[in-house]
Formats: sequence, C-alpha cells, structure tokens
Amino acid sequence: MEYITLSNGVKMPILGYGVYQVTKDECKECVLNALKAGYRSIDTAQSYFNEEEVGEAIKESGIPREEIFLTTKVWIEHYGYENAKASVLESMKKLQTEYLDLVLLHQPFGDAYGAWRALEELYEAGKIRAIGISNFYVDRMVEFVNFNRIKPMIT
Repeated sequence: MEYITLSNGVKMPILGYGVYQVTKDECKECVLNALKAGYRSIDTAQSYFNEEEVGEAIKESGIPREEIFLTTKVWIEHYGYENAKASVLESMKKLQTEYLDLVLLHQPFGDAYGAWRALEELYEAGKIRAIGISNFYVDRMVEFVNFNRIKPMIT
C-alpha cells in the first residue's frame, strides 16, 4: 500500500474505499469485502447514514484498528461548536472507535468556523489524528489555511 504524508506527519493510504450511496443493508458486507481485498482506508460521513455499519464491519473484520485509516465528515446540520463536537463524539460511538484518523467538514455552509473550533479541540485531545475540509471553494480554503489556529492537514 502506498501512503501520503499529511502536513502533521500522519500517513494516509492513497487508495481508499468510500461508502457514499452504499445502503445500510449493503454497507457492512461491502466494507468487509473491501478490507478483505486489502483496502485499509475507509471513508464515510454522517450524511451517508451508514457509520454504524462501517463500525460493525471494522470490528468484525478482526483487523487491528490502528491498521485502518478511518475518515468521516461532519454534516452541515451539525455545524457550530457544540453541535459539531457532540456529532463527532456520536460518530465515534457509531463507528465503535476511540479515535478517528481524519474528520472533515463536509460542506462550506453554516457555522463552519464554530465546527472547526470543535475539530481543533478534539484534535488537541487526541480524539482525531487529522482534520480538514471537503467540497470547499478556493476562497474558503484560503481562509481556513490563513485564519485558523490549526491548519487543515493538507500536503
């Protein structure tokens, strides 16, 4: 497996398996098959409504958690500091994990800055190994790089 090193030194597999539009009924089996085929990066999101199934598959796979790079994304309805923090902790419960490898803000809408502050805090507490943004326009990406205490972990 080839890896890319994020700006904070965390290594992320280049190839990953995403579960966007994978139904709850199919998700567990799909993730188990992906892990069996050698994938070690799994990408989900709160808005995909299949985090529980991903967590079940990872647990059932028997692969040590530290060998799997797990990404989820905070959905815009959970933005704002308190909501984002609570939603990430809820995602961790659903995914049956003590930490997440990467958490992204899913879209550039609402109180993304409040949500980012929550991610920064969880990152500093060791609950998240890397934080970033997803689907943001260039102007908002520049703002996040230039005006936040902790920068998105881009390469």
